[in-house]
Amino acid sequence: WSARAAGPLVKVNCAAIPETLLESELFGHEKGSFTGAHQQRAGCFEQAHGGIIFLDEVSEMTPQLQAKLLRVTQEGRFRRIGSSREQQTNARILAATNRNLETLIKEGRFREDLFYRLAVVELNVPALRERREDILPLAGLFFATFGGDKARFTPAVIARLENYGWPGNVRELRNAMERAALLSRGGVVLPEHLPNRLRDGEVPPPVLSHNEVQRLEEIERDAILQALKRH
Repeated sequence: WSARAAGPLVKVNCAAIPETLLESELFGHEKGSFTGAHQQRAGCFEQAHGGIIFLDEVSEMTPQLQAKLLRVTQEGRFRRIGSSREQQTNARILAATNRNLETLIKEGRFREDLFYRLAVVELNVPALRERREDILPLAGLFFATFGGDKARFTPAVIARLENYGWPGNVRELRNAMERAALLSRGGVVLPEHLPNRLRDGEVPPPVLSHNEVQRLEEIERDAILQALKRH
């Protein structure tokens, strides 16, 4: 819906690219600028001109590369490796991390000035265990994606899905449903179709929400009043 919707979307996983190659990946390089640079290459910031560059796992960048990222975040200007000519890019920067950057700043592992340049608009996605109402809809969607059938979860499976801690968040749920789709028949998911960590763990009693607790109190109060009226 933004004005950049028709522009390029360039994604960079900062944790998956070796440190020695990440600078070239981001800013590009000139032919012969280092061993193996057989031709000129445009970097991701140059490719994302007019669109968006997505820096995933930005906290994994080294301090040296964080320093080089400062100017392009502020002015949109950079240089290819081996070039003396500046390039200009007009790209929106999206950055993501599963780490607490403010903690990393205190530990000296992330630049404070870079943090403030990136943290213009912050979107905090809560962990799956903090939004349990999403678990069953997502599980059903993933199951249908892998199995083609509509999932039918038994009560025992529902209890395990809703009460498990999901340390791996949505990716872990997706993998669990891929396994269930492979092992189940006709869309019926049983406890034995779940991974061992879900199947063998003791299922705690469901945690009631504030509204559910209030509703139970109302039911109990009405039952007591009715009993008093009858007796």
